[in-house]
Amino acid sequence: MAVNRKIGAMHREMTRWRHELHERPETAFTEWETSAYVAEKLSSFGLDVQRGLAGTGIVATIRRGRSRHRAIGLRSDMDALDITEETGLPYASRNAGKMHACGHDGHMVMLLGAAKYLAENDTFRGTVHFIFQPAEENEGGGGRMVREGLFTKFPVGSVFALHNIPVLPEGMFAVCKGPMMAAYDVFDIQITGKGGHAATPHNVKDPVLASAYLINLLQSVVSRDVNPAQAAVISVTEIHGGTSYNIVPDAVRLRGTARHFLPAVQERVETRMREICAGVSASFNVDAAMTYERRYPPLINTDREVDEAVQAATLVGGRKKVLTDFTPVMTSEDFAFMLEKRPGAYVGIGGGQPRENGLLHQSRYDFNDRILPVGASYWVTLTETILPR
Repeated sequence: MAVNRKIGAMHREMTRWRHELHERPETAFTEWETSAYVAEKLSSFGLDVQRGLAGTGIVATIRRGRSRHRAIGLRSDMDALDITEETGLPYASRNAGKMHACGHDGHMVMLLGAAKYLAENDTFRGTVHFIFQPAEENEGGGGRMVREGLFTKFPVGSVFALHNIPVLPEGMFAVCKGPMMAAYDVFDIQITGKGGHAATPHNVKDPVLASAYLINLLQSVVSRDVNPAQAAVISVTEIHGGTSYNIVPDAVRLRGTARHFLPAVQERVETRMREICAGVSASFNVDAAMTYERRYPPLINTDREVDEAVQAATLVGGRKKVLTDFTPVMTSEDFAFMLEKRPGAYVGIGGGQPRENGLLHQSRYDFNDRILPVGASYWVTLTETILPR
């Protein structure tokens, strides 16, 4: 690893920052203490710090030389999850029911470390905007920042993000050109019939039976309506209905997600889901009303920016530590909203952690502090590669 020497010397300090942030997790759009902590650090480094975009969001800026119109954006997420931590660590969450279980504490620190180094060393020419974004988990804070004028107030030619992937080898970088993460849609289906006694089914319009058929039919959308070469997933994740063994309820509610990479597939999935609801409604003499919300677009990396990211990652980790044909995944990321407006690249960094406690979004996860200087070195190298002196 060609970790920047000065950043390597900051490792202990960066680890302390990460632990302090880990102790104070806050969820979507309530990252007030987190935001204050990050803003204080950035101000102490001498950056121009602007707060308030998307409520708790921060954009801090460094400008160097006469080519200040050449600008890039480097983005970190800030929010935690509604999970009760079970790590037993001395720096475990102090906020009940909240936890940094996705590594956003580490993401913030890698970007803070890069900001500190770039503020103290005259190694690039242009403008760097450090974007600290709220509400990545489910609530689309990246989209809100864009809608509130992120790229109007802080113009950039390209934008980049870095996210930990615990099960990849430690310090490995992973990226691909084109779609890398799926779009994220949610649906809510209310099936309303006529309840009654379970012993007299001929007197009811059974929403439970209708929901059972509907769940199975929804899976036929992926298996029979979507081209097998074009990925899609429909998952029913919630079923609500009924109060007793011997009562058929009046209604059943189904909720879930649909994921895909291509706009045409999204259109097909939503259309067929609505048609299936209408068919079940007619077949079972119930009302099946569906609401369908398109939450996050697919995350699509652009070719030139991927090449720039690969160059920087290779300088830091060496060729064997850079995976350039990462297989796209069906999880989603609201950095996609930024990539809709500007070219850029989303890159993964490996944590080298075992699956039993290294998977994201679970109560025993903890970010690997050993990769903090690796990620910060990547950010610095990327900046110096795109905005050379």
